[in-house]
Amino acid sequence: MTNPIIESAQDHMKKSQESLERDLGKIRAGRANASILNGVTVEYYGAELPINQVASISIPEARVILITPFDKTALKDIEKALLKSDIGINPANDGTVIRLVIPQLTGERREELAKEVGKISEMSKVSVRNIRREAIDKLKKQQKNSEITDDEFYDLEKQVQKVTDENIKGIEQIADAKAQELVEG
Repeated sequence: MTNPIIESAQDHMKKSQESLERDLGKIRAGRANASILNGVTVEYYGAELPINQVASISIPEARVILITPFDKTALKDIEKALLKSDIGINPANDGTVIRLVIPQLTGERREELAKEVGKISEMSKVSVRNIRREAIDKLKKQQKNSEITDDEFYDLEKQVQKVTDENIKGIEQIADAKAQELVEG
C-alpha cells in the first residue's frame, strides 16, 4: 500500500538530494568542472543569457576550462560576466577563446571546503527532516479525522521514517564523495 503523503515526501526528499548535488557541484575541487559556470549569465544583445547559450564549454586539461564563443563579438561580454561572477578565477582572453585555469588548492583551503561541504549537507539533512515532520503531521491529521486507524498511522509513520533514513544516507554518501574528491585533489 502506497500512501500519497509518503510518495510526496519521498519526491521532496529526492529533490533535496538533487539540490545538494547541484550546490556541491559549484564547489571547486582543484579540477576543472563546467558546473562552476552554471550561475554565470552574459549580457548578450540586451538579454541576460546563461553562458552555455552563448559559448561552448570544454575541458581540454584537468585544470583548464575552455570557453569558445559562438559569436566572436561576445568574447568581451563573456569575459566581463566571468569577472563579475563569484567563481574567483581570472579569465585569460587570447582573442578567440577564454581560458579559466583552476588554481591548485592548498591543504588549508581543502579543509575549509570540506567544512563547507559538511554545512551544506547538514542543511539538506535538516530539509529532509522537515519534510518528514510535515508528512507525519499530515498523517496525524488523517488519524485525528478518523481517515486512518491508529495501527495504520504507526505503520505509515514507520514508512516515513524508513524513507527519511534512506534519503539521509544518500545525502551522506553524496557529501562523503565530494569531501573525498576535495581531499584527493
